[in-house]
Amino acid sequence: MPAEFFEGSPLLFLLVTVVMGGWAAWMTARGIARTWRPFWQTVPALLAVAAAVRFIHFALFEGTLLSGPRYLVDAGVVLAIGAIAFRFTRARQMTTQYRWLYERTSPLTWRERPRAEMP
Repeated sequence: MPAEFFEGSPLLFLLVTVVMGGWAAWMTARGIARTWRPFWQTVPALLAVAAAVRFIHFALFEGTLLSGPRYLVDAGVVLAIGAIAFRFTRARQMTTQYRWLYERTSPLTWRERPRAEMP
């Protein structure tokens, strides 16, 4: 990855953006999904998490606070992890709360049960 997209070492990027920012994104998207709100409401919340990640780079590791390309990389990572968390939580909700209607097909998807299996 070119140096203009992240600063410092790759280990620092992994620690702050992927681990810390990813955990915050996962918990944010999970909380929004658990209250049955639509996915679009996660986007502004996750963009705020990405701004917080950029601030951590700035405050703790002397990174650049106002850097568009670096913010976009942080936002991309945070949005990707948040989208996975939202879908994972929603699939779990649908198959747990409406188990007579839906069955899980993968960790991120579900489908309607066939009519013959319904009690």
